[in-house]
Amino acid sequence: MQSPSNLALVPFVSVENMMRLVHTNGLDSMLTRIADTIEQDFLRWDQFDKTPRVASHSDVGVIELMPTSDGEMYGFKYVNGHPKNTAEGLQTVTAFGLLADVHSGYPVLLSEMTLLTALRTAAMSALAAKHLAPRGATTMAMIGNGAQSEFQCRAFQAICGITHVRLYDSDPAATQKCAANLAGSGLHITSCTTPEDAVQGAQIITTCTADKQNATVLTDNMVGAGVHINAIGGDCPGKTELHSDILHRSDIFVEYPPQTRVEGEIQALPEDHPVTELHNVFAGRTEGRKTDKQITLFDSVGFAIEDFSALRCILDAIQGTDFYIDLDMLADPDDPRDLYGMLNRAK
Repeated sequence: MQSPSNLALVPFVSVENMMRLVHTNGLDSMLTRIADTIEQDFLRWDQFDKTPRVASHSDVGVIELMPTSDGEMYGFKYVNGHPKNTAEGLQTVTAFGLLADVHSGYPVLLSEMTLLTALRTAAMSALAAKHLAPRGATTMAMIGNGAQSEFQCRAFQAICGITHVRLYDSDPAATQKCAANLAGSGLHITSCTTPEDAVQGAQIITTCTADKQNATVLTDNMVGAGVHINAIGGDCPGKTELHSDILHRSDIFVEYPPQTRVEGEIQALPEDHPVTELHNVFAGRTEGRKTDKQITLFDSVGFAIEDFSALRCILDAIQGTDFYIDLDMLADPDDPRDLYGMLNRAK
């Protein structure tokens, strides 16, 4: 936290500084730190304001605000999701976020969150799998090899001990890109030509596709007993990846049901279909994986507390470093009542 004399200056973590921070600390370390911070915050679930994200949908994408507060700090993320952007040479997802001191309302951190969202999404996936995936799992199928895929693979390697990844994308160039980026990571990479091939021998299946449609990336016959499914591509109304029969065979785990029932895979199910909230699993109030034959499904849509945790982690990580710049973004007159006078004296 800043001293009172510096409250008008807001630390800003740019894309360049976020990359410097990750490389200095190491990707594995940052993924693990973010996952640990998310778990800490989920263990104090009841302290947070919780609301589904505020979404503005259009024919080509969505723009969202994701707010929350633990009573001491307030945070929000601005994020878009525009699948058509890839064809135009643009990112599908971009984001930035802010933390503020609840007692003064003053911001204490502004940060890019395009990279940070990729990190926290991957960290959250691996954190859920640490509680839900089969013990000793070594192989993951990564279906959808876009911008998020390498982060997912590295997070599962760092947090869950995955050693083998089987890649598939409907665009072979995306698979080639992902495989090249993961070279030297220590992961054993297999590029596959069909999703059916990709899931062969995989104890964990991650789906991360971008098309805004009710797709069937996984059919029922592709999912055998005992696997863990990490479904992260379906994240808005009308966008799913799994055949509904898979949902009926799975024990489903979610972040925040009021949001997931609108945006996640379970939007295809009745409102009363049972799901388990992950914070209860983390706290030991509810069992995660119970049997070797159980199919577990993390229906991930991303929730504001995860972004709050990621920002909190970054605020801590930049202390004593030069991985940020101070922004003069708050008017700070000597007399708080004399804002006009400050403007006038600046002539």
